[in-house]
Amino acid sequence: MAAIEVSDKEVIDFRYNFKVYFGFLSKYKGVCVFLILLAFVIQTLDLALNYTFKLIVDHATQFLHHTDDGGGLNTFLPKAFGVILAIPVARGWGRWQYLGSINRLESKLIADIKRHFFGHLLFLSHGFHSSHKTGSLISRLIRGSGSVETMTDVIIFQFVPVLFQLGLAGGSIFYFTRPVGFAVLATVTVYVAFSLTVTQRQQRANALYNNMSDIEKANISDVFTNIEPIKYFAKEGDVQGRFFELSEKTRELQLGFWDQYKWLEGGQLLLVGLGAFAVIALSLSSLLAGGMTVGTFVFVFATYGTLMQPLSGFIMGVRNMVRAIADFEDLFQYGKLENEIKDAPGARPLQLAKGGIEFKDVAFTYRKKPVLSGFTLRVPAHKRVAVVGPSGAGKTTLIRLLYRLYDVERGDIRLDGQRIRDVTQESLRDSLSMVPQECILFDDTIYNNIAFSNPQASREQVFKAIRFAQLEKFIESLPSREKTIVGERGVKLSGGEKQRVSIARALLADKKILILDEATSSLDSETEHEIQEGLRGLMRGRTCLMIAHRLSTIMGADIIVVLDKGKVAQKGSHKELIRKPGLYRKLWNLQKGGYIG
Repeated sequence: MAAIEVSDKEVIDFRYNFKVYFGFLSKYKGVCVFLILLAFVIQTLDLALNYTFKLIVDHATQFLHHTDDGGGLNTFLPKAFGVILAIPVARGWGRWQYLGSINRLESKLIADIKRHFFGHLLFLSHGFHSSHKTGSLISRLIRGSGSVETMTDVIIFQFVPVLFQLGLAGGSIFYFTRPVGFAVLATVTVYVAFSLTVTQRQQRANALYNNMSDIEKANISDVFTNIEPIKYFAKEGDVQGRFFELSEKTRELQLGFWDQYKWLEGGQLLLVGLGAFAVIALSLSSLLAGGMTVGTFVFVFATYGTLMQPLSGFIMGVRNMVRAIADFEDLFQYGKLENEIKDAPGARPLQLAKGGIEFKDVAFTYRKKPVLSGFTLRVPAHKRVAVVGPSGAGKTTLIRLLYRLYDVERGDIRLDGQRIRDVTQESLRDSLSMVPQECILFDDTIYNNIAFSNPQASREQVFKAIRFAQLEKFIESLPSREKTIVGERGVKLSGGEKQRVSIARALLADKKILILDEATSSLDSETEHEIQEGLRGLMRGRTCLMIAHRLSTIMGADIIVVLDKGKVAQKGSHKELIRKPGLYRKLWNLQKGGYIG
């Protein structure tokens, strides 16, 4: 088995990730301002409660020391109790508003980011999707968008309240006693510096764990997407062993990440304890020297406690922020990728009247390997042109270039005289219809899979396509009829049934140009014969470009083009080519209506 490699990304682009995140957050400035003001009010109420308690203690102390005859205390207590009752009510209402606003803000942010990056990934080129595993894309999209909640919670619940708490609580302690204020400031400074240092060490461990987690999820997706070959070759044990290795590596990296926390929390508890000792010692010294009242002593110590608790949350917030940014990194970096295939400036929609296709002196290289060189071919409107040749000759590449999944390096491809580089990709692909070698279906109903090519089609039009593709009897035999779920990638249907769905889908699309990419090469002879009947009807009145391995399937084509090493080797009808010495007759003699590997 291949060794497990995890990319060691030590540098995370914090600046870029913050810019992207705050770009999404900036849409909700009004909600953010409201939340900041509400946080200030809530923190002020917390401090007011401590201050009220200080005043109660001071009045009670005066009464106990007989410096108050009770009149002042009796006058003050009803007001104090009123404040003590009012503050929780106000805090409860404020918290209710706070949480409700945050919930709505985060749900919108998560949806915005998921939609943005889903659309961005969706429109990236075929080359991108052919080189990135689906499982990793899913993992990064879900984890990255989900981290919006973590990041927003950190800002709203931890950063903003702590900043207000530091200003209000720290300022009030300095107001009553500067020595204690300096002690608190020193404790906070050392606490934050220590916590940030340890948190920074967690960054690399978190990035390594995330990358390994993506590899593990991609493996799971790959396994369950390709379950059939695993069953056919009885490789469940090998696959399970491979997953054990992956999950063990994930466990080790996860444990390494989690182990960073023991240093953080142990150090934090020690610093908080030392700070509490300094606060008590200095406050008690001031109290005994007559520099502060008992109420002030209680206020200072209570305020220190209320300050250190959110400060711990602040550092946890920094840790969660680093983790969220690491999660953002894997998703937001996709935002830097541009589509390799771009519409030209001022590209206009394709206007297709007849459906003629022309490849003119086309050259294309894939991964440094020349595929097409000086390829020229004209497909007249309403004609059936077949392209044949040995594997690797460049047949499927023609289709991908026609769809502009890749761009030609030299030459032109034109539809009705219009260069495909000069028209929008959407209008180009919307003008073509395809029946592929293997029809990949959505895990949805038969009806919806057919209607996918033309969502505006009426039910009558969909059933007309079903009848045309000879699917009607098959559908009638199913308990749920056209509402039958076909399974992931159409696994519940046979090859012939899927191809019939593909034909019905192509018919419903009703385009002037039809592409058949080895549409029957994976079928048995009997099923192929039945499907060919449907295909002949589908091709009627359309321009058809057919890619074939089985020469028997294209004998009726108006023109057959023999492709060899990226160039046109021969061209003509079946009768003409079979009479001439050359590659076509050689292929025909080899297969006699069979299949070219």
